[in-house]
Amino acid sequence: MSVSWAVRTPHPVVRPLVARYLGYAQRNVTLPVHRGLPSRHVTLIISLEQPVRMAGPRPEYTKRAQAFVGGLHTEAILIRQDLVQAGIHLELDPLGVRTLLGVTAAELSGYVVGLDELGLPDLASLPERLIEAPTWQQRFAILDDVLAARAKEVVEPAPELDEAWRRMRGTAGQVRVAELAEEIGWSRRHFGERFRAEVGLAPKQVARVLRFERAGALIRRGEPVDLAGIAVASGFYDQAHLSNEWRALAGCTPRTWIREELPFLQDSDVFGEPD
Repeated sequence: MSVSWAVRTPHPVVRPLVARYLGYAQRNVTLPVHRGLPSRHVTLIISLEQPVRMAGPRPEYTKRAQAFVGGLHTEAILIRQDLVQAGIHLELDPLGVRTLLGVTAAELSGYVVGLDELGLPDLASLPERLIEAPTWQQRFAILDDVLAARAKEVVEPAPELDEAWRRMRGTAGQVRVAELAEEIGWSRRHFGERFRAEVGLAPKQVARVLRFERAGALIRRGEPVDLAGIAVASGFYDQAHLSNEWRALAGCTPRTWIREELPFLQDSDVFGEPD
Protein backbone atom coordinates (compact mmCIF):
# COMPACT_ATOMS: atom_id res chain seq x y z
CA MET A 1 0.00 0.00 0.00
CA SER A 2 1.17 3.52 -0.74
CA VAL A 3 0.26 6.39 1.59
CA SER A 4 1.02 10.09 1.40
CA TRP A 5 0.11 12.85 3.84
CA ALA A 6 -0.16 16.64 3.67
CA VAL A 7 -0.49 18.49 6.98
CA ARG A 8 -1.19 22.21 7.42
CA THR A 9 -1.95 24.46 10.36
CA PRO A 10 -4.98 26.64 9.51
CA HIS A 11 -4.95 30.39 9.01
CA PRO A 12 -4.41 32.27 12.31
CA VAL A 13 -8.06 33.37 12.36
CA VAL A 14 -9.18 29.75 12.11
CA ARG A 15 -6.48 28.23 14.32
CA PRO A 16 -8.31 28.63 17.68
CA LEU A 17 -11.20 26.62 16.20
CA VAL A 18 -9.41 24.01 14.06
CA ALA A 19 -6.22 22.26 15.21
CA ARG A 20 -5.04 21.25 11.73
CA TYR A 21 -5.86 20.09 8.22
CA LEU A 22 -4.70 16.57 7.37
CA GLY A 23 -4.73 15.55 3.72
CA TYR A 24 -4.31 11.89 2.82
CA ALA A 25 -4.01 9.80 -0.33
CA GLN A 26 -3.89 5.99 -0.17
CA ARG A 27 -3.69 3.33 -2.86
CA ASN A 28 -3.97 -0.44 -2.65
CA VAL A 29 -5.61 -0.26 0.78
CA THR A 30 -5.79 -3.75 2.25
CA LEU A 31 -7.53 -3.11 5.58
CA PRO A 32 -11.27 -3.50 4.82
CA VAL A 33 -12.57 -1.62 7.87
CA HIS A 34 -10.88 1.24 9.73
CA ARG A 35 -11.71 2.12 13.33
CA GLY A 36 -12.29 5.84 13.84
CA LEU A 37 -11.11 6.17 17.42
CA PRO A 38 -12.51 8.54 20.05
CA SER A 39 -10.52 11.75 20.41
CA ARG A 40 -10.69 15.30 21.78
CA HIS A 41 -11.83 16.64 18.41
CA VAL A 42 -15.06 16.90 16.51
CA THR A 43 -14.08 15.39 13.17
CA LEU A 44 -14.86 16.74 9.72
CA ILE A 45 -13.95 14.39 6.85
CA ILE A 46 -14.21 15.42 3.19
CA SER A 47 -13.58 12.67 0.65
CA LEU A 48 -11.89 13.55 -2.65
CA GLU A 49 -12.72 10.13 -4.10
CA GLN A 50 -15.79 7.96 -3.47
CA PRO A 51 -18.19 8.83 -0.63
CA VAL A 52 -17.17 7.64 2.82
CA ARG A 53 -19.14 4.62 4.04
CA MET A 54 -19.67 4.38 7.79
CA ALA A 55 -20.61 0.90 8.98
CA GLY A 56 -21.58 1.22 12.63
CA PRO A 57 -21.35 -0.10 15.27
CA ARG A 58 -24.73 1.58 15.89
CA PRO A 59 -27.39 2.85 13.46
CA GLU A 60 -26.42 6.44 14.34
CA TYR A 61 -23.02 5.74 12.77
CA THR A 62 -24.31 4.17 9.54
CA LYS A 63 -24.13 6.67 6.71
CA ARG A 64 -22.76 7.22 3.21
CA ALA A 65 -21.62 10.77 2.50
CA GLN A 66 -19.08 12.75 0.50
CA ALA A 67 -18.40 14.77 3.64
CA PHE A 68 -19.48 14.25 7.21
CA VAL A 69 -19.08 15.61 10.73
CA GLY A 70 -18.64 13.24 13.67
CA GLY A 71 -19.24 14.49 17.20
CA LEU A 72 -17.35 13.38 20.28
CA HIS A 73 -17.93 9.69 20.97
CA THR A 74 -16.85 6.93 23.35
CA GLU A 75 -16.65 4.03 20.92
CA ALA A 76 -14.93 3.38 17.62
CA ILE A 77 -16.79 4.33 14.45
CA LEU A 78 -16.31 1.68 11.77
CA ILE A 79 -15.46 2.99 8.30
CA ARG A 80 -15.36 0.77 5.22
CA GLN A 81 -12.24 1.38 3.13
CA ASP A 82 -11.91 1.47 -0.64
CA LEU A 83 -8.87 0.35 -2.59
CA VAL A 84 -8.15 3.99 -3.44
CA GLN A 85 -8.88 6.78 -0.95
CA ALA A 86 -8.12 10.47 -0.68
CA GLY A 87 -9.53 13.26 1.43
CA ILE A 88 -9.05 15.89 4.08
CA HIS A 89 -9.50 15.36 7.81
CA LEU A 90 -10.15 18.47 9.91
CA GLU A 91 -9.76 18.43 13.70
CA LEU A 92 -12.33 20.84 15.18
CA ASP A 93 -12.19 22.10 18.74
CA PRO A 94 -15.52 21.21 20.41
CA LEU A 95 -15.87 24.72 21.84
CA GLY A 96 -15.45 26.18 18.34
CA VAL A 97 -18.08 24.05 16.64
CA ARG A 98 -20.91 26.49 17.35
CA THR A 99 -19.01 29.21 15.45
CA LEU A 100 -18.05 27.06 12.48
CA LEU A 101 -21.09 24.83 12.04
CA GLY A 102 -23.94 26.71 13.71
CA VAL A 103 -24.64 23.89 16.17
CA THR A 104 -23.06 22.88 19.46
CA ALA A 105 -20.73 19.92 19.80
CA ALA A 106 -23.40 18.48 22.11
CA GLU A 107 -25.88 18.33 19.22
CA LEU A 108 -23.39 16.26 17.24
CA SER A 109 -22.16 14.01 20.05
CA GLY A 110 -22.78 10.35 19.29
CA TYR A 111 -23.86 11.05 15.71
CA VAL A 112 -22.45 11.26 12.20
CA VAL A 113 -24.01 14.08 10.14
CA GLY A 114 -23.58 14.79 6.45
CA LEU A 115 -22.00 18.20 5.85
CA ASP A 116 -24.85 19.01 3.48
CA GLU A 117 -27.39 18.35 6.26
CA LEU A 118 -26.31 21.40 8.27
CA GLY A 119 -28.07 23.86 5.95
CA LEU A 120 -24.93 25.92 5.32
CA PRO A 121 -24.34 26.42 1.56
CA ASP A 122 -20.72 27.57 1.95
CA LEU A 123 -19.84 24.32 3.72
CA ALA A 124 -22.03 22.10 1.55
CA SER A 125 -20.13 23.25 -1.56
CA LEU A 126 -16.72 22.37 -0.10
CA PRO A 127 -16.45 18.79 -1.43
CA GLU A 128 -16.97 19.86 -5.04
CA ARG A 129 -14.57 22.80 -4.73
CA LEU A 130 -11.87 20.72 -3.05
CA ILE A 131 -12.15 17.89 -5.59
CA GLU A 132 -11.65 20.39 -8.42
CA ALA A 133 -8.55 21.96 -6.81
CA PRO A 134 -5.40 20.26 -8.17
CA THR A 135 -3.01 20.68 -5.20
CA TRP A 136 -3.06 20.37 -1.42
CA GLN A 137 -1.94 23.97 -1.12
CA GLN A 138 -4.97 25.16 -3.09
CA ARG A 139 -7.33 22.92 -1.14
CA PHE A 140 -6.05 24.20 2.19
CA ALA A 141 -6.39 27.79 0.92
CA ILE A 142 -10.06 27.13 0.09
CA LEU A 143 -10.63 25.80 3.60
CA ASP A 144 -8.92 28.86 5.07
CA ASP A 145 -11.14 31.22 3.07
CA VAL A 146 -14.41 29.49 3.92
CA LEU A 147 -13.66 28.89 7.60
CA ALA A 148 -12.10 32.31 8.20
CA ALA A 149 -15.30 33.90 6.89
CA ARG A 150 -17.31 31.87 9.39
CA ALA A 151 -14.86 32.70 12.18
CA LYS A 152 -15.44 36.45 11.87
CA GLU A 153 -18.36 36.19 14.29
CA VAL A 154 -17.03 33.94 17.05
CA VAL A 155 -19.54 32.54 19.53
CA GLU A 156 -17.51 32.56 22.73
CA PRO A 157 -18.10 29.80 25.28
CA ALA A 158 -18.28 30.71 28.96
CA PRO A 159 -14.71 31.56 30.07
CA GLU A 160 -15.02 28.98 32.85
CA LEU A 161 -15.65 26.24 30.29
CA ASP A 162 -12.77 27.43 28.16
CA GLU A 163 -10.41 27.31 31.14
CA ALA A 164 -11.62 23.88 32.25
CA TRP A 165 -11.21 22.50 28.72
CA ARG A 166 -7.70 23.95 28.52
CA ARG A 167 -6.76 22.26 31.82
CA MET A 168 -8.24 18.93 30.77
CA ARG A 169 -6.27 18.94 27.53
CA GLY A 170 -3.09 20.08 29.23
CA THR A 171 -3.20 17.21 31.71
CA ALA A 172 -4.41 14.60 29.19
CA GLY A 173 -7.45 13.95 31.34
CA GLN A 174 -5.50 13.44 34.56
CA VAL A 175 -7.08 16.22 36.61
CA ARG A 176 -9.98 15.46 38.96
CA VAL A 177 -13.39 16.85 38.02
CA ALA A 178 -13.95 18.18 41.56
CA GLU A 179 -10.62 20.00 41.38
CA LEU A 180 -11.54 21.55 38.02
CA ALA A 181 -14.90 22.74 39.31
CA GLU A 182 -13.25 24.35 42.32
CA GLU A 183 -10.64 26.07 40.14
CA ILE A 184 -13.26 27.73 37.93
CA GLY A 185 -15.52 28.62 40.86
CA TRP A 186 -18.49 26.40 40.01
CA SER A 187 -20.10 23.56 41.90
CA ARG A 188 -19.25 20.12 40.55
CA ARG A 189 -22.86 19.58 39.50
CA HIS A 190 -23.15 22.92 37.71
CA PHE A 191 -19.83 22.36 35.95
CA GLY A 192 -20.91 18.89 34.79
CA GLU A 193 -24.23 20.16 33.46
CA ARG A 194 -22.75 23.16 31.61
CA PHE A 195 -19.87 21.14 30.18
CA ARG A 196 -22.11 18.38 28.88
CA ALA A 197 -24.59 20.87 27.41
CA GLU A 198 -21.79 22.41 25.32
CA VAL A 199 -19.57 19.40 24.49
CA GLY A 200 -21.98 16.47 24.59
CA LEU A 201 -20.03 14.27 26.98
CA ALA A 202 -19.66 14.58 30.73
CA PRO A 203 -16.28 15.76 32.07
CA LYS A 204 -15.43 12.24 33.30
CA GLN A 205 -16.18 10.79 29.85
CA VAL A 206 -13.98 13.36 28.15
CA ALA A 207 -11.17 12.73 30.65
CA ARG A 208 -11.45 9.04 29.80
CA VAL A 209 -11.15 9.81 26.08
CA LEU A 210 -8.14 12.08 26.69
CA ARG A 211 -6.29 9.35 28.60
CA PHE A 212 -7.07 6.89 25.82
CA GLU A 213 -5.87 9.37 23.20
CA ARG A 214 -2.62 9.90 25.13
CA ALA A 215 -2.02 6.14 25.22
CA GLY A 216 -2.63 5.93 21.47
CA ALA A 217 -0.10 8.69 20.81
CA LEU A 218 2.52 6.84 22.85
CA ILE A 219 1.81 3.57 21.06
CA ARG A 220 2.30 5.28 17.69
CA ARG A 221 5.86 6.24 18.63
CA GLY A 222 6.85 2.79 17.38
CA GLU A 223 8.51 -0.39 18.55
CA PRO A 224 9.08 -1.70 21.08
CA VAL A 225 5.64 -1.00 22.53
CA ASP A 226 5.72 -1.13 26.34
CA LEU A 227 2.03 -1.31 27.25
CA ALA A 228 2.70 -1.41 30.98
CA GLY A 229 4.78 1.78 30.82
CA ILE A 230 2.28 3.44 28.50
CA ALA A 231 -0.53 2.61 30.91
CA VAL A 232 1.22 4.37 33.80
CA ALA A 233 2.22 7.38 31.66
CA SER A 234 -1.37 7.79 30.45
CA GLY A 235 -3.02 7.73 33.87
CA PHE A 236 -4.26 4.14 34.00
CA TYR A 237 -3.89 1.94 37.08
CA ASP A 238 -2.00 -0.75 35.19
CA GLN A 239 -1.81 -2.57 31.85
CA ALA A 240 -5.02 -4.51 32.55
CA HIS A 241 -6.88 -1.23 33.08
CA LEU A 242 -5.48 0.12 29.81
CA SER A 243 -6.48 -3.05 27.94
CA ASN A 244 -10.02 -2.95 29.32
CA GLU A 245 -10.43 0.69 28.32
CA TRP A 246 -9.00 -0.02 24.87
CA ARG A 247 -11.55 -2.79 24.32
CA ALA A 248 -14.36 -0.46 25.37
CA LEU A 249 -13.24 2.59 23.37
CA ALA A 250 -11.57 0.97 20.33
CA GLY A 251 -13.54 -2.26 20.13
CA CYS A 252 -10.43 -4.44 20.24
CA THR A 253 -7.37 -5.14 22.35
CA PRO A 254 -4.30 -2.88 22.06
CA ARG A 255 -2.35 -5.73 20.46
CA THR A 256 -5.06 -6.26 17.81
CA TRP A 257 -5.09 -2.55 16.99
CA ILE A 258 -1.29 -2.46 16.80
CA ARG A 259 -1.28 -5.41 14.39
CA GLU A 260 -4.12 -4.22 12.16
CA GLU A 261 -3.97 -0.43 12.13
CA LEU A 262 -0.63 0.82 13.41
CA PRO A 263 1.26 0.07 10.15
CA PHE A 264 -0.95 2.67 8.43
CA LEU A 265 -0.45 5.32 11.16
CA GLN A 266 3.22 5.38 12.06
CA ASP A 267 4.25 8.66 10.47
CA SER A 268 5.55 10.55 13.52
CA ASP A 269 5.19 13.93 11.81
CA VAL A 270 1.47 13.28 11.26
CA PHE A 271 0.48 11.27 14.33
CA GLY A 272 2.55 12.79 17.09
CA GLU A 273 1.43 13.95 20.51
CA PRO A 274 -1.95 15.72 20.57
CA ASP A 275 -1.77 19.50 20.98
